[in-house]
Amino acid sequence: MLDKLEAIKGRFDEVNQELMTPDVMSDMKRFSKLNKEYKELNKIVVKYEEYKNVLDNIDSARELLAVEKDPDFREMAKAELDDLSVKQEALEIEIKDLLIPTDPNDSKNVILEIRAGAGGDEASIFAGDIYRMYSRYAEQQGWRMELIDYTDGTAGGYKEIILNVSGEDVYGKMKYESGVHRVQRVPATETAGRIHTSAASVAVLPEMEDVEVDLNMNDIRKDTFCSSGPGGQSVNTTYSAIRLTHIPTGTVVQCQDEKSQIKNFDKALKVLRSRIYEIELAKHNAEVGAQRKSMVGSGDRSDKIRTYNYPQSRVTDHRIGYTVYNLPGVMDGNIGEFIEELRVADNAEKLKEGATA
Repeated sequence: MLDKLEAIKGRFDEVNQELMTPDVMSDMKRFSKLNKEYKELNKIVVKYEEYKNVLDNIDSARELLAVEKDPDFREMAKAELDDLSVKQEALEIEIKDLLIPTDPNDSKNVILEIRAGAGGDEASIFAGDIYRMYSRYAEQQGWRMELIDYTDGTAGGYKEIILNVSGEDVYGKMKYESGVHRVQRVPATETAGRIHTSAASVAVLPEMEDVEVDLNMNDIRKDTFCSSGPGGQSVNTTYSAIRLTHIPTGTVVQCQDEKSQIKNFDKALKVLRSRIYEIELAKHNAEVGAQRKSMVGSGDRSDKIRTYNYPQSRVTDHRIGYTVYNLPGVMDGNIGEFIEELRVADNAEKLKEGATA
């Protein structure tokens, strides 16, 4: 591990020098990329310097014990050695965690898609509850949520709602939310008081830049239509809504949230680019099936990942068997506990894989 840390320190010094050169400072794209690498490496280097200092102090304490005859000094050296050994162990755990390769998409914004599944009107109502849960969580994180498209449920909630979520480390936290969310409760539409099970699916797609996903505009059919729903005078009178069809894959995206056709087109293109990326990534993963498929990774949207049981006020994540009995708090956006537990479990798998590789 020390050799790896020393190599990282060397790269950190190189990046630091590059950032101060006039060529890099005048190239914002390159400067931004190097600055991001500098910040990531700096976290490791700070811990490495602290780790080296602890190792040096351990050596000094051991040398003192080897030559010191005074009982009081020996007792002090032993106590210091015990404390340093605890610090060494804690730092090694932190450093191993930092050395786990990060997903390059973790810092990206996301396209968040929530759709009602099995359960009729109750599924749409639950999809609305899930949307509210993520809205509250986004507020806690200081993120911005921007509506792209939606279809109202007939009894409330949404049949489908698509949003852009922007901020710091959005995909890194939200990627664990992809999959099927299941609810068990007495629906508002139920007159006999029976508990029903309904579901909503969540897809979290990293927002891709045009340089990362090569879309041929000749492969995209653009249709315009009148917006529907609330929105003022432009609704049903101007062709501001956009529908994009990616002909090679049959992927269809639409946006009608903005009054401007250009803004709707830009939003729809973001969603299309992210969906095409997801399709290509799925193909790649299928081709290299021997690669690790994490139990708690980005998640397949068809996998049942979490159950929200209202009668027992219980929320259970099935991937890690983690349960909390605070359903109102969870539905009010307090999902950070789940995300942290999933992150820890994911990192543990990566460490285990690294140890057996």
